[in-house]
Amino acid sequence: MQETILLVEDDQQIREMVANHLQKESYEVISVEDGQKAITLFSQNKFDLVILDLMLPTSNGIDVLQQIRKESLLPILIMSAKDSDVDKALGLGFGGADDYIAKPFSLIEMTARVKAALRRSKQYSQNHPPEIVKVFDLEIDLNNFTVRKKGDEISLTAKEFQILRLLATNPNQVFTKGQLYEKVWQEAYYGGDENVINVHIRRLRGKIEDNPSSPPKYVKTIWGGIGYKLEMRQ
Repeated sequence: MQETILLVEDDQQIREMVANHLQKESYEVISVEDGQKAITLFSQNKFDLVILDLMLPTSNGIDVLQQIRKESLLPILIMSAKDSDVDKALGLGFGGADDYIAKPFSLIEMTARVKAALRRSKQYSQNHPPEIVKVFDLEIDLNNFTVRKKGDEISLTAKEFQILRLLATNPNQVFTKGQLYEKVWQEAYYGGDENVINVHIRRLRGKIEDNPSSPPKYVKTIWGGIGYKLEMRQ
C-alpha cells in the first residue's frame, strides 16, 4: 500500500522539490504552505508521516506539531535551520518530533530519514499488537492511543489519554493529584499545578461520562478531592 506524506513548507521551491522527489520514490505527497491549512488537512485525511517546517505563516510549526500530537503519534520529521526551535520540537513532552533535518539538506539524506522513520513506525506497530482495556462501555486501545465508547471513537488529547491509560491500567488504585501530575507530565508537582489536574479531569469526564453532571461512573474522586481512581466494577 502506498504511504502518504503530509508536507508542510511555505517555500514554494523547496516544497515542490521535496514533493517531486518523494513522489519519484513512490510516496503519495500532499503539500501545503501554511500551518492552519496543515491542521485542517490532517484532520480530514489519513497520513503515515508528516514533514514539517517550523517557520510557517498563520500557525507556526510548533503549533502544528502540538495539534497533531493531540490526535496522533505518527512520525513527524522536522525541517528547520533554527537549532532552538528544533530542540523545542524534539522535546515537547508526550511525543514531540521524531527526527529532524537541518536546512540546507540533501534529498538523499531526507529520503533516508523518511524511510527510517516509517520503518520504525511499522516495527513498533508489528511488535505492539492492539492491547485493549475494557471498562464498562469504554474500550481503551493502549498501543494505538484510541478510546471507543459503545463503538464510537472519542477524541482525547494526549494528556487526557495518558491520565485515562494510567488509571485504567491500575484499576481501583488511588492516585493523588501529585502522583498523577508527576507520572503524566513527568515534572515535579507543586501546589499551583492542582488546577491543571482539575481542568484535565473535568474535560476527560465531559468526554467519557454518560452524564458529566451526575456522579462519575469512571473516574471517581477520592478523599475529598485529594485523588482519583478508576473502578472496574459497578
